[in-house]
Amino acid sequence: MSRLEPDSARHALRPAREDARRSQRVLATPQTEHPAYRLAFQDLDFLLREDLRPVRLQLELLKPELLLAEAGIASTLVFYGSARIPAPEAAEAFRAAAAGTPQASVAERLAEKSRFYAEARKLAFLASSQPCRADGTRDFVVCSGGGPSIMEAANRGAADAGAPSIGLNVVLPHEQKPNDYVTPSLSFQFHYFAIRKMHFLMRARAVAVFPGGFGTLDELFELLTLVQTGKMQPIPILLFGEAYWRRIIDFGALAAEGVIDPADLNLFHYVETAEDGWRLLCGGP
Repeated sequence: MSRLEPDSARHALRPAREDARRSQRVLATPQTEHPAYRLAFQDLDFLLREDLRPVRLQLELLKPELLLAEAGIASTLVFYGSARIPAPEAAEAFRAAAAGTPQASVAERLAEKSRFYAEARKLAFLASSQPCRADGTRDFVVCSGGGPSIMEAANRGAADAGAPSIGLNVVLPHEQKPNDYVTPSLSFQFHYFAIRKMHFLMRARAVAVFPGGFGTLDELFELLTLVQTGKMQPIPILLFGEAYWRRIIDFGALAAEGVIDPADLNLFHYVETAEDGWRLLCGGP
């Protein structure tokens, strides 16, 4: 390489990492001990100021984007769903723990939904079993919220296939951690729900939505709105459990009232099994 040719791995300026190390070795004086002297990017108090919010938003968008690109993630299969549905192997114990309490009927309904945990796991396995592209990048990489229940099932299915998977955790008031099946190098934590939602969809090739509550509905309706308004290219949106979805949302009534177009009812598909969902994603009937 000519000395005049650009080299993306080298820069004329000294690397920030080197100056960060040097800054820790300065002599202690009243000036160097004062917070004002800290390098801006090492000053946590400065970075957490209210007026630095735009910078924090940018960093939270940029960090996962760079790491996902470096990991060769070409596209994702996103899983939305409840954090409360038990795994099939835990369903009986879940029922027993609530027996005789006012919550017994609710526990029974949640336990019945354990089949969706199994379907999410199977769908994730099918997607994760696909070969890499010729350049080594991956499609249909499983991406979940990184938590328990349906999210765990998705990451677990990818682990069953020996494939990497993504977990997008968000800081919540109660203590939480990523589920054990998320690939550590693809496990991210967010402060801003909005930036987390962007990362769910920036690489999404399809979205599988399982029964869930406020969070799931929030994510589903934002996705539908983005596609409906043309802000996002149409992608397959699979709603698992037709009976559940028809019970909690009357999409037909929205069309009948004129607040959505009848054609908007074609933005999503009801499915019951992982096999049916995967067939749709592969272009089948």
